Amino acid sequence: MGHSAGLRAGTRYAFSRGFKQKGMIRLSTYLTQYKVGDIVDVVANGAVQKGMPHKVYHGKTGVVYNVTKSAVGVIIYKKVGYRYLEKRVNVRIEHVRKSRSREEFLSRVKENAAKKHKAKEDGTMVYLKRQPVQPREARTIDTSNNKPETLRPVAYETTI
Repeated sequence: MGHSAGLRAGTRYAFSRGFKQKGMIRLSTYLTQYKVGDIVDVVANGAVQKGMPHKVYHGKTGVVYNVTKSAVGVIIYKKVGYRYLEKRVNVRIEHVRKSRSREEFLSRVKENAAKKHKAKEDGTMVYLKRQPVQPREARTIDTSNNKPETLRPVAYETTI
């Protein structure tokens, strides 16, 4: 039997709505304002077929370059062979949400600026680079009350 390679082939789970997410689309989806330059995630909503992105772009992050009444234009980089091509995709706002990918970075920038300012006032040196999780501190275990116990298998018994 042949394998269908249609437009929506292999999207059984990608385009399905999540648990307790079925039904009416929440109003915040329509009330969110997008501006040129916003970073957005393209996540197709299976309940709305109009303006749905191709399955290749599902889950990708891009930058808004155009805003219209009911859709946004998003620049996405698609890997083709060994290179990345800039693709411009027009997607309805039901299939787009603001990306949270830069939140942690922006909060870290603000924290570092505050640390720098404080260090300058105090006249101290501050190290702002992130460090990987270090190994735990060395410790010794008290074995005075905790004697080792030798374990042996139970002897085989016959009850005949």
